[in-house]
Amino acid sequence: MNPNQQKAEQLRLLKGKRPLSALTAYDYPTARLLDETGIDLLLVGDSLGMVVLGYPDTTHVTLDHMIHHTAAVARGTKNSLVLGDLPINTYPDPDTTLTNSQKLIDAGAHAVKLEGGLNQADKVQHLTSNGIPVIGHLGMLPQRVKEEGGYKKKGRTEEEAKQILKGALALQEAGASAIVLESVIPKAARYLTDSLNIPTIGIGCGKGNCDGEIAVITDVIGSYPWFVPPFAIPRADVATQITKAVQGYLDDLTG
Repeated sequence: MNPNQQKAEQLRLLKGKRPLSALTAYDYPTARLLDETGIDLLLVGDSLGMVVLGYPDTTHVTLDHMIHHTAAVARGTKNSLVLGDLPINTYPDPDTTLTNSQKLIDAGAHAVKLEGGLNQADKVQHLTSNGIPVIGHLGMLPQRVKEEGGYKKKGRTEEEAKQILKGALALQEAGASAIVLESVIPKAARYLTDSLNIPTIGIGCGKGNCDGEIAVITDVIGSYPWFVPPFAIPRADVATQITKAVQGYLDDLTG
């Protein structure tokens, strides 16, 4: 078992012991600050397309973007598991998935994340058999926002919840270390969590329905005021503090 696999295994073993903590990070200083607090997992998410690069959704993010930001986060991290997102169109088949995942690992990621269930199991198997830990992503899939015509809650029906479970079990069997569940209704998220042997990490699934919770750092600290998801809980107002600080600078110049 290589060091990255050992780190992912430590994360997997948290299931049933204590809640798993996870935040996004996109740059060196943020990663360093978060790592020093003891966060379990830092996700270099393709959400950077919106909150860092100014795109309307994640479908504009490239592998080069992800490599650049993953490397920055890795340089600021000593303890947390660094998880790099595979962006859209970078995992069409097992071999391409392995090649592109290795680029994120070389940039400093300990594991990679991809979206989808049953149709991704062979790729996950290929990665894990080559020593690259994987975390899955089910429920609402941001890379499919254009296909689905927006962001929609998942698991509303029993059949839909069972379909998500089939995908989750396939990823688990393929060797995934954990699964992110995004925007799955609370009852279904609890059902999925109880049905799996690996941790679930929820976002927008209601408190306590998954083994851990992930939050976008810009939502937590209030540094991106133009859009805040309804399930996000801002715990600071950094945007206002930045505005005040810059206004003070301007006042000094003119005073």
